[in-house]
Amino acid sequence: MAFPEPRKGASMMLAFKFHSNKTTLIIGGNTLAASRALTALEAGSRAVVLARGGLDVVCDELKWRASQRQLEVVDLAKITVPSSTSTDDSDEVALRSFLNDHGPVSLVCVTDTLTGPDFSLRRHRASARAIYKICSQHNIPVNTADMPDCCDFTFTASHRFSDPSNGCPTPLQIAVTTNGTGCRLSGRIKREIIANVPKDAGVAVQKIGLFREIAKESPFNEEEIHDFNDELTEPTPNRPVRQRCFNSSETEAEAARRRMKWIAQISEYWPISRLANITENEMTDILRHDISPHNYAKDVDLIPDTSFSQHSLTLTTPPRKGRIFLVGSGPGHPSLLTLATHKILTREADLVLSDKLVPAAVLSLIPDTVETRIARKFPGNAEGAQSEMMEAAVEAAKRGLTVVRLKQGDPIVYGRAGEEILYFRQHGFEAVVVPGVSSALAAPMFAGIPVTQRGVSESFIVCTGVGRKGKEVRLPGYERSRTLVILMGVARLPQILEALIDSSPLDDGMTRRRDGNSYPPHMPIALIERASMPDQRVIMSTLSHIAEALDRAGEQRPPGLLVVGWAVLALWGPGDAQVLEEGEDSEKDRERVQRWMDGGRWRVSEGLHESWGDV
Repeated sequence: MAFPEPRKGASMMLAFKFHSNKTTLIIGGNTLAASRALTALEAGSRAVVLARGGLDVVCDELKWRASQRQLEVVDLAKITVPSSTSTDDSDEVALRSFLNDHGPVSLVCVTDTLTGPDFSLRRHRASARAIYKICSQHNIPVNTADMPDCCDFTFTASHRFSDPSNGCPTPLQIAVTTNGTGCRLSGRIKREIIANVPKDAGVAVQKIGLFREIAKESPFNEEEIHDFNDELTEPTPNRPVRQRCFNSSETEAEAARRRMKWIAQISEYWPISRLANITENEMTDILRHDISPHNYAKDVDLIPDTSFSQHSLTLTTPPRKGRIFLVGSGPGHPSLLTLATHKILTREADLVLSDKLVPAAVLSLIPDTVETRIARKFPGNAEGAQSEMMEAAVEAAKRGLTVVRLKQGDPIVYGRAGEEILYFRQHGFEAVVVPGVSSALAAPMFAGIPVTQRGVSESFIVCTGVGRKGKEVRLPGYERSRTLVILMGVARLPQILEALIDSSPLDDGMTRRRDGNSYPPHMPIALIERASMPDQRVIMSTLSHIAEALDRAGEQRPPGLLVVGWAVLALWGPGDAQVLEEGEDSEKDRERVQRWMDGGRWRVSEGLHESWGDV
């Protein structure tokens, strides 16, 4: 028998679960340290944070967790160092003293080596290597941020599934690692996986766990029960077994093994949503053989409808003179395509020239026989890529082809459609513009935000956060009755916030990048990413906290837009339509924001409403 040869370069991915007497030591007090502490606590470990300066220097989350007695924060400067060892009070000596005096430590995470804007606070490499050497001498695995050579283990891009009905965590987790070769990409791959896994998959895992417990109910002791496991060693649950006769006797051992075999079959073949909705009574009925697994699922339609296929559509013969369509693909969800756009993409197109942000779900509608090119609009190459696309469209149209310039949202709303119309006209082609659903309107509504609302917002204004060739733009000033939607502004969030909030007097000769009044720091703002897509994320906060909220939320998910104004909170919970009626009152407005935020500083929402799964 041939066995696989080991191929170097992989990691041994393990899932740790600790007892409360196991300690994870975290060196540093930044937000990464808080993230590592939360991971340790969720795994059942005791978390201890070492930071020079103690509680006075750690981030707000660590202070809060310490006040709740979830973890301990120790000041490195106050650790007693035996005089016989050294008179040096360096972190390395303090760490050695701590490890000698405070019992076993399971893992060490060094976080204050993280690259950041303030390099004076960053632990230097020599110190990190010294810490790594000390931990190695104590046989303690170490993870050191931004220093792969000082790591025995790495953290994966992980996600824990929650119960959609109540938000409670489930046992199901997924983790992705690129073994240090593409950390940013691992986060994106994780999101792609999550977007394609049913949201109730974690609930299904919980139900199967309960199913197994019911199946194990018998007079056997724990060692005997251990043998009745549905985690089969063979790669398939379809291994032939002795057929059971319902009117014959069956031993308890045979019954237990049969139950586990059925659970293995159900886990493998039933739809995830069916598993997530199975009741305890149904489990009992199945295990009592009142209903066999195959019969129980017979009323579930598992056969996809193949009567219609997008690839079976007949392409129309292009006319002798080519045509050019400027088409809007909407915010992203394929259901938001107009009928005209869908028809052009699936029946008319010979060549599709797509913007890079058009999602795969829309591109997948294009027949395989149609050539599709994606714009290479990377940073620093936008102008060249734009010219390349326009030239390609004209060249194909001259050959008699029907060309589709596929743009995200609506082609006229910051889609550069105007200059393309004029370019094509100069070259003998009158482009047909097909409107699309603009993300400026659709994205806020997917986040539960109306751009206009009686009693809250009487008008809205759409602007861009970046001008031509990356130049700065002037933003509209604050008006209480107006909603501001900023496209293409997330990458310049700090500059935008400064322009909106800054109320300091201007020096002579200087102009502020805002027309009109400054915005109150407590003004509600929503950052909407990947609107209408399965991995949509909405971060709601205030102007004063949105930057920190985005930083804490992790990697960004372009495309994104910003919505600023009182309309952000208008439909949240019971709603608030009294903003204009009550008038400008800073104190009342702060109270309004506190109610909306439930006393917090930001709120993050993931994914679409479950109803969109059927649209």
